[in-house]
Amino acid sequence: MSSTFLLGGDLPVNRIGFGAMRLAADGIGRPARDPETAKAVLRRAVELGVNHIDTAAFYVSGDRHVRANSLIHDALRPYRDDLVIAVKVGPVLGSDGRMRLFSEPSELRAAVEANLRELGLERLDIVYLRAGGGMGPHPGQPISDHFAALAELRRAGLIRHLALSNVTREQFAEAGRIAPVVAVQNNFHSGNRDDADLMRECERLGVAFVPFLPLGGGRADVAHESVRAVADRHGATVPQIALAWLLATSPAILTIPGTGSLAHLAENMAARAIILTPDDLALLA
Repeated sequence: MSSTFLLGGDLPVNRIGFGAMRLAADGIGRPARDPETAKAVLRRAVELGVNHIDTAAFYVSGDRHVRANSLIHDALRPYRDDLVIAVKVGPVLGSDGRMRLFSEPSELRAAVEANLRELGLERLDIVYLRAGGGMGPHPGQPISDHFAALAELRRAGLIRHLALSNVTREQFAEAGRIAPVVAVQNNFHSGNRDDADLMRECERLGVAFVPFLPLGGGRADVAHESVRAVADRHGATVPQIALAWLLATSPAILTIPGTGSLAHLAENMAARAIILTPDDLALLA
C-alpha cells in the first residue's frame, strides 16, 4: 500500500502527518507547554518526513500566550515547497476564554484571515469546516450556509481546497453539492470504527479520510487485547500498531498523531516501518 496520498488531487503528502492540537498545551485551553520544545518537535517532524500538518487558530494554551499557529510559523518558515498545512474553522474562542463550538457563517472570513495571519501565508492549502461539537457530529445540523461562505473564500483565492470535520454522510453529501470536498476528518481509531461506511465512501471518491485523535486522545482506549497481541508479535508499542492498522485499513486514510514530545514523535513516525500481516489484520478486525 502506498505511503503517500494525493490530497485534493494536487498535493502529495506522506500518510503519517502531524496534528498540532497538543503543541501549545496538552489540549485546548490547558497550561502552556515550553515553546522551544514545541518548535523542536515541529522541526524534527519535518526532518522525519512529515509534510502534512493539521492546525487551527483556536489551538492555544489556557492563557492564550502560546499558539500552535505561531509555533509553526516561528519553527518552519520559510516553509518547504512540499509542506501542506491544513486548518480548521468553526469553533471560536470567546473573549471570556470559553469555546463556542460553531460560529456563524459571517464569522468564517475572520477565522480564515486569522489563520493566514498567524501562519504567515497568503493562501491556505486546506480549510476544514468543523461542525457539531464534542467527539461526534450533530446529524440535524445544517452546514450549507457555512460551507457556501468558505466556497466564496476559495473563489476569492484565500483557500486552495475545502474539507469537512465531524460530519455525517448526509452532511458530506450536502457540502459536496456546493463545492468539492477533498478530505473528511472524523473521530475514528481502532477502538471506534463507527464511521467505517463514511471512510469507505471517501475511499471510493478519492477523498482523504483523516481520523482525529487517531490514538484515542486519552478519551478512548486503543489498547484492547488484539492490539496488544499484535504489538507483542512485532516488538512494537500499542500506539504504533494503532497507527499501522489505520494505514492498512484504507489507502485513503491519512494519520495526524499529535504530540509535544520528541520521544513520542519518534515512536509515532516509526509506525511507518510496520507491515501488518494478514493474520494481524484478521485479529485486529
